[in-house]
Amino acid sequence: MLVPVKTAAAEIIIKGSRFLGETFIIEENSQVKAIIKQQKQKYADATHVCHAFILGKNAEIMGMSDDGEPGGTAGRPMLDVLKGRNVTNVLVTVTRWFGGTLLGTGGLVHAYGDSAKAVLDVTDFEELVEKKSFSILTDYQMYQVVKKIMEGFTFYGTSEEFGEGVRIWAQIAVTDGEKFASEVFDRTNGKVSVLYN
Repeated sequence: MLVPVKTAAAEIIIKGSRFLGETFIIEENSQVKAIIKQQKQKYADATHVCHAFILGKNAEIMGMSDDGEPGGTAGRPMLDVLKGRNVTNVLVTVTRWFGGTLLGTGGLVHAYGDSAKAVLDVTDFEELVEKKSFSILTDYQMYQVVKKIMEGFTFYGTSEEFGEGVRIWAQIAVTDGEKFASEVFDRTNGKVSVLYN
């Protein structure tokens, strides 16, 4: 399962109509409404702002809207593209400015589906890793031992504070948490513990 690491935008023009696809990183359902509202205000001159999203660590929450386009011609093809990419925690909006030529239902399905594909192609994704936060408090001598152990694991958002001792904060994959904690405890002879939040 992949999650977006940054937002992106891509534009296509079909028979004079402009379709702007954009991706957003989401972590909860309430963000979708807020982003759609912002998009509609930002593009007040647009004909439609359609969207589709997938959310949750098992991609269990999904939603879409045709925003006034004929039923099933916008949100559904966009959602189908998202499902085919094995992604989650992502919202795609496609904003349309009508160019004067009707595209028909088949044309709309292709336009919205192609817009979703185009923006997903330029969005950076990474593997979804369930993480947990931890902190470590150690003296300077044991800090070197801890740093050596840390070289064998992957961490996210690491920060360190140096004072009388050293405090380390970071996140680690849930699957590596126990192994890391026991290695720190064993190799520091029980002097340093990993505290999970």
